This record gives sequence, structure tokens and C-alpha cells, in this order.
Amino acid sequence: MATMGLDKLYYSKITEDAKGYEAYGKPQELADPIKADLSVERSTGGLHSGDKLSYWVDVFKSGKVSLGVDEIGVKVAQDLTGATLDANGALVSAGEDMAPPVAIGFRALKPSGKYRYFWIYRVQFGPPSTNLQTKGESIAFQTPAIEGVIMRRNKPDGRGKHPWKTEMTEGDAGVGDAVIKGWYDEVYEPNYGGEPAEEPADK
Repeated sequence: MATMGLDKLYYSKITEDAKGYEAYGKPQELADPIKADLSVERSTGGLHSGDKLSYWVDVFKSGKVSLGVDEIGVKVAQDLTGATLDANGALVSAGEDMAPPVAIGFRALKPSGKYRYFWIYRVQFGPPSTNLQTKGESIAFQTPAIEGVIMRRNKPDGRGKHPWKTEMTEGDAGVGDAVIKGWYDEVYEPNYGGEPAEEPADK
């Protein structure tokens, strides 16, 4: 699982249909990444019977992603945070801004020289942090960071489940070159060899 590099950070805007199912727009470059930190929160619980643990449940609840980047452009800031550009070209962030969810894609270099590719299907970002520092005797670059909450997507996959992340490594068994080459052409859709499943009627 070791990686030693990070690049090609992209995002895809989400539109939703009447059921809330996601449709993903064409991926766009977000920024040159410096680092990406990903953490996951899980819901767990067990059932004891007969003086023993009979069942244990451990499922994804939500996650957080923190992206350190070189610079967040005005268009990206609008798409990711809901900020508004005024008539004079100023980017205005308001307390009432609602950040729209987006998908996030990137890749990480492995020591083998191959890349591991990622898509996170639904992330809602907050305003980016800004660090400022006066010039000193040595050069210290200050770069923005942006944090988002990861949710499972609403649209079910071919198994009727709701993925929150997909990853694959080039060169692994079953990983085709065409999929890797087209990773940033569109948000990757899990493929189980059949038609996409519909949401169960009772949900």
C-alpha cells in the first residue's frame, strides 16, 4: 500500500435527478496537489448471546479528506465552496453559502513506478484555509488547504450498494490499460458485468 507521490487532482460536478441519484460532469483539474489526507469514520456494534459475541457490524459512516494544494483558482473555489464572483472579479464567501457535492479523483505513485488511481464519489467541501506569513530570512511557502466531508453516494451500483470510493492500481490482475487511460475522462462507474441495480423499493 506504500505510495511516494501524488498528482493529477481532479473534480467532477454533480447533478441529481428526482431520486437524488448522482450524474457526474466532465472531470476538471482542481489544482496541483501537495498532499491528501483521508480518514474514515465507521459505525460498529455487536450482539452478545449465549455468553459470546454472535454478530459484529462494522460499516462505513462518513469520512474526511484534507487536500493541500498549490493554489485554488476562482472557478474551482466557486464550484467547490459555493462562493460567488462579483461584478469586479472579487470572490465573495458568505455565511449562507452551501457547497455543492463533487467527486474527487487523483493518483498516487507507488515505489514500483505504477500508479494507484482513486475516485471519491461524493465530497462536500468547506471554505479553504489560508495561512499568511511575513517574509523572513528563509523562504517559507504558504499554501492553501481545503477539507471536505465524504459521504456514500445516493446512486446504487450494480450490486445495489452505495459506494463512497473506488481505487485501482495499474498493472494489477484484471486492470485494463483502457480503464487507466480513461480514468480522467469520466468518473469511474463500478462494473460487475451486468445492468446497474435499482434502489430497493422499501428505501
